[in-house]
Amino acid sequence: MMRGVAVTAASVGLLFPFIVTAAHAQEFPSRTIRIVASEAGGGGDFIARLLAVGLTSAFGQQVIVENRGGGVVAGDVVARSAPDGYTLLLYGNTLWLLPLMRKQVPYDPQRDFVPVTLAGRAGNVLVVHPSLPVKSVKELIALARARPGQMNFSTAAPGTINHLAGELFNSMAKINIVRISYRGSPSALNALLSGEVQLMFATPAPARPHIQAGRVRPLGVTTNTRLPAYPDVPTIAETGLAGFEAVSVHGIFAPAKTPDAILSRLQQEIVRILLRPETRDRFASIGAEPVGSTREELANEIKAEVARMGKVIREAGIQEK
Repeated sequence: MMRGVAVTAASVGLLFPFIVTAAHAQEFPSRTIRIVASEAGGGGDFIARLLAVGLTSAFGQQVIVENRGGGVVAGDVVARSAPDGYTLLLYGNTLWLLPLMRKQVPYDPQRDFVPVTLAGRAGNVLVVHPSLPVKSVKELIALARARPGQMNFSTAAPGTINHLAGELFNSMAKINIVRISYRGSPSALNALLSGEVQLMFATPAPARPHIQAGRVRPLGVTTNTRLPAYPDVPTIAETGLAGFEAVSVHGIFAPAKTPDAILSRLQQEIVRILLRPETRDRFASIGAEPVGSTREELANEIKAEVARMGKVIREAGIQEK
């Protein structure tokens, strides 16, 4: 009998951590959750705020958005946060691509974070200044080949998707359009509007009014299918550069060692919000689409992105100081 009691006690001892974890998951959340995102006004900020409203309603606890600057700052904040589910990170490609372009980054994207879900994808639109005598991607490539190194495109910080889209375009088309870097996407777009640069891989929503007013001319979108917001604008792949695709990927992450039960709860609630018809409509307004994936699917998406864009980064020699 005593031996049986000892075995039972040992079994309970082994199960105790799992019981505690499950209890914590059932209690979660019991206070405010914060979603750390990029600077206010960007696509990531838009998605974070949409999810914050939905999660506040689902959890009965306030969910706030905390805007931070580039991927280094936001990533560092979340990497150093407690792994309890109360601090989440919503960020894009820069988070996992920055370590390929900078020697010193205060976080390791694989070691310091765990994926929750792929929130959404967003394409860019290739726009040119109306003074440029081209009306298609094929014509742009032909002109760039005739003027090697004489044309330029504007980007935000190095490593952003509008930068990498341009470098991928250069590589696949075998041309040399020179990158001009600006402090942010608004400044990069203003440079195009003023004629300081000839083209840009712009975020769809800010570019829309300028396209409608004829201040810039759209040639193609960077996704592999046409964007609902731009149904008459063909993809770059279908109009002159087969296989071209460059999209912003917005993922949601938690600090490493966050309990699986809490991660599962977060993933289920976030996906439920992302799959709502009204969510799809809101995403479409900024040229994006909601996804809502498993944790493993987000991890695989990042792995494929690192392999694909890592090649572009190495070939273009992109390095940040």
